[in-house]
Amino acid sequence: MNLKQRITEDMKAAMRAGDTKRRDTIRLLQAAIKQREVDERIELDDTAIVAVIEKMLKQRRDSITQYEAANRHDLADSEKYEMDVLLTYMPEMLGEAEVDKIVDEVIGSLGADQRQMGRIMSLLKAKLAGRADMAQVSMLVKKKISA
Repeated sequence: MNLKQRITEDMKAAMRAGDTKRRDTIRLLQAAIKQREVDERIELDDTAIVAVIEKMLKQRRDSITQYEAANRHDLADSEKYEMDVLLTYMPEMLGEAEVDKIVDEVIGSLGADQRQMGRIMSLLKAKLAGRADMAQVSMLVKKKISA
């Protein structure tokens, strides 16, 4: 079963169970997937769906930060719930040691040069998409190539 089918099945299960918050979150996800398919006139595969979910997660993180700064914990909690639901569709995250090993391999193959940063990150994004926080990976790469 691919990711899109799993999302649809989870939507049906949430509707049967009467879980409106989960149902609404999954509907948001389905709408974002459908919007991208219509805009680009393609059928999204699992990798593209993971990219859509990553974008939605980033939006939720930004919203949580803003809501907590504005002392709106009710809205922040709602965003956190949506993040938890969205995270169930993400591939398993890699541990720090595994990410560090992959970063070392890529830097070793290209050389630890500041000018190679963009190329290093593009290779890492292909290898780590959805399985690591790319902002943290970027900081790790900067630290390693500047040392």
